[in-house]
Formats: sequence, C-alpha cells, structure tokens
Amino acid sequence: MSETEAAKVLVVDDEPQITKVLRASLMAEGYSVRAATDGIAALDLFRAWSPDLVVTDLSMPEMNGVELCRTLRAASDVPILVLSVTHEEEKKIEALDAGADDYVTKPFSIDELLARVRAGLRRWRSASDSRKIIVVGDFRLDLDGRRVFVRGQEVHLTPKEFDLLAFFAKNPGRILTRRALLVEVWGHAYADQGESVRVFVSQLRRKIELDPSNPRYLVNEPWVGYRFDPGEPA
Repeated sequence: MSETEAAKVLVVDDEPQITKVLRASLMAEGYSVRAATDGIAALDLFRAWSPDLVVTDLSMPEMNGVELCRTLRAASDVPILVLSVTHEEEKKIEALDAGADDYVTKPFSIDELLARVRAGLRRWRSASDSRKIIVVGDFRLDLDGRRVFVRGQEVHLTPKEFDLLAFFAKNPGRILTRRALLVEVWGHAYADQGESVRVFVSQLRRKIELDPSNPRYLVNEPWVGYRFDPGEPA
C-alpha cells in the first residue's frame, strides 16, 4: 500500500464547493477523506478518527482556523495546512504561530495543494525530535556533540546559531515565523524581538550558504518568516 493510500486527511471548510473539490481531488490520489464545516465539528472528527493531516480554512463559524490550529497543536503534532485568501496576511501569520505547518493562498491550484499535502506527510512520518543525529539534504547535525557538517564539511557555529539551525533542520520545508523561531530558540521573553532572528539568519547564511546574497537553504517567506530547504542528498 502506498503512503497516500494509508493516509487520512481531514478537510475543514464552510464553503461546500471548496470542500467538494478538495474531497474529490484528495480521494482521487488515494487518500481517505472526511470533512467538517467548522472548527468544533473538526475537533470531534479529529478525536474520533485520528487523521494524518488536516487541511483547514481560516475564516469559519463557531471556531476559526487559528483557534483550531492552536487546539490541535496542543494535543498533537499532526501536520496542518491552512487555506487563506490574500487579505488574510495577519491571520495567516497567526495560524503559523499557532502551529500550522504550511499555507496555500486562494485561489490555489490543486496540483500545488496536493504537493504540499505530500510534503507535509513526508515530514511528519520522518520527524523525530528525539533523534541524536539529524541527516537531511546537505546537512548532518550531531545534537549531542553540537557539530554541524554541510556538504560533508564541518562548519563551526556559535551556540545560538547551532540552536537556530537545529530547529530549522527538525522542520525542513516548513514555514517558520520569526516569532516561532524567537520563542523556540530565545524563549517567550524575546517573542517580539524580530531583529534578533534577522541578524542570526544572516550570520548562518554567511557560514552555510555557497552564495549568502542568493540563499539556497534559508529562504525568505516575505512578511512571514523563513523556510529551510536542505537540498537533496548527494
């Protein structure tokens, strides 16, 4: 059985036409799909069915997508993909800070959404924060020894640079907001000091990128944060 045939996807959206299209497209790929029209109904389905991934709209009655993300993330590490419209930039960032892994902006192509679903499931299945060694793309991190190898060459990082890169390496391909990075690496007291992230990302780029002015690994997500693309293993 393929990974898509084994995967269960919960779709949460109060627009019947979108739900219909998503359900049909996901089922055509072999996923098992169930749908809810609001966050409260989604939570009931989530508890009863234990899906492998959640696709949710942001603007919904009863409980919006941001609150749903926050509630799900408090209980599970299930991948969450949010659907937003262009003017919902602030809500999109809130959702990512609340625990969403990725987003697609409406109107979206089904091919893009399916690709993001596949990527989310791959990351979830391979993720394990308890690993002592992280090998991903061009990177190898020894968490106990606090050593980093990029393209086979050791790179010397400061303690905070290492912590920041380790968090990126545990979340390859996932959009991470500046606030999420600050809370994880510096603590809640630093949640509003976005300049610290920009400075340390710049320092990391100088050490790990072949061309820091045209970053390949630490990619900007405008107005949101960063996405770590570790490259393909040699």
